[in-house]
Amino acid sequence: MAELLASAKGKVVGFSSGQKVKGKVLAKDRKSLILDIGGKSEGQVSEKAFAEVRDFVKGLKVGDEVWATVLVPETKDGVVLLSLRGAAQDASWGKLTRIQKTKESIYVLGRGVNPSGVTVEVEGLLGFIPKYFKAQIIEVGKSVNKVVLSEKEVSEASDIRLEKEASEKVKEGEIYDGVITTVANFGCFVKIGVEVDKKKVFVEGLVHISELSWSKVKNPSDIYSEGDKVKIKAIGLKGGKLSFSIKAAEADPWEKADAKYKPESKVSGIATKVSDFGVFVEVEPGIEGLIHTTKIPPGKRLREGEKVNCYVENIDTKARKLSLGLVLTSKPIGYK
Repeated sequence: MAELLASAKGKVVGFSSGQKVKGKVLAKDRKSLILDIGGKSEGQVSEKAFAEVRDFVKGLKVGDEVWATVLVPETKDGVVLLSLRGAAQDASWGKLTRIQKTKESIYVLGRGVNPSGVTVEVEGLLGFIPKYFKAQIIEVGKSVNKVVLSEKEVSEASDIRLEKEASEKVKEGEIYDGVITTVANFGCFVKIGVEVDKKKVFVEGLVHISELSWSKVKNPSDIYSEGDKVKIKAIGLKGGKLSFSIKAAEADPWEKADAKYKPESKVSGIATKVSDFGVFVEVEPGIEGLIHTTKIPPGKRLREGEKVNCYVENIDTKARKLSLGLVLTSKPIGYK
């Protein structure tokens, strides 16, 4: 009995709030991360603790080891709730140290101003930029008591000139190789290289969320990350700002849809939206069809994200409309 107790004691590990534990990634999805922390149950990073380290989690894969902090030693479901804030901060410090050595530029977000300078957020950490530099006035509005200045117009005058020339060389409708530099909730910024005076100059443009994919995109970070290589089409230059499109650099899925989706043919897809008049089903990226409520039997409920087996009723590629019927396992009168 003593040996059994000793054996069990070695396997069951208790935890306390604030304790640092080392865990191995077992699984992850868009809302949580599961870690093996050597206890009687797994550790979980979820809800606010997951949201605050979402970018850090994107770089983790199954099998990776990471240090975590215990938030709740054990929930009523027997799960240990964890935080990765410390690990994410350590990763940020490491990234900033590498960037300092390579002398790269980095995007920062202004957070506040005090008499000595500007506080900024950089990789989730607070930074500071001293205030005392030359600037060029770019707008004066006495009536509204407003003066706008640019420090870049002085310190980066030659670079700005080259970027302007490079932007003017970008041809609308042309396809370019680009690299994603920033992912925001409204889209992605992409840089491309343009030759000016036998020198490659990088200019940046915005791919609006509506131009990221033929499919509907709710969150750009779900499909793209900083550093991803993409093909883009230049679709506009207004006010010195470039506009790009990723989906326009790809084939429009509707161009050959009539050949793929013949009336009466069977298709399957994912329910993307449930409305009062029917259910929208994505049969491939960029092509959605509608199952009208009249085609759904009473009592049958379809949910977003559910796989749906359908058949094609009608397709109108010019109007970009696809009418679908629901394939049923049981066949009420009037249904296929």
